[in-house]
Amino acid sequence: MNEAADSLSFAFDDDHGLPVDEDRRAFRIALGRYPTGVAVVTALDMAGQAVGITINSFASVSLDPPLVLWSIEERSAYAPAFIEADAYAISVLAADQSAVAQAFAGPGEHRFRDCETQETRLGIPVPKGALAVFECQRFALYPGGDHRILLGRVERVTTCAGEPLVFHEGALGGLG
Repeated sequence: MNEAADSLSFAFDDDHGLPVDEDRRAFRIALGRYPTGVAVVTALDMAGQAVGITINSFASVSLDPPLVLWSIEERSAYAPAFIEADAYAISVLAADQSAVAQAFAGPGEHRFRDCETQETRLGIPVPKGALAVFECQRFALYPGGDHRILLGRVERVTTCAGEPLVFHEGALGGLG
């Protein structure tokens, strides 16, 4: 085992820190200190029905070939659809799209009903007004603890100017 990983601890307002294995809440709080962008991933399930979820686990991996990754919790009702999908789209949300983020984060089938969308060339619906849309083909899938890590090869990208939606310490907002 990695010696550095064995001694991993997080210090908050005291000098002692809290070992991750003893306090999962402390781990989540520490992760919340890191601001992330907010995106919606959409795809078509095996029956051709649109599925979508809000994520903040999006990251670039490679420029050549163009690869991005994101992760989904194994227990998610939508995990099977995304794991089986050959293609999906990742939409980076703008600062004024917190309602879109909340709609795709919540339960129920209202996600697409309450959100104005447009279709990609692959027929995947994406929220209108996103700052960037990455149209991806499944490249690889990896286990990641209680999540699955999906690696996608970017086939097409569209962008527009604007301020991104950010998630920080449990709240959505802009950079300003």
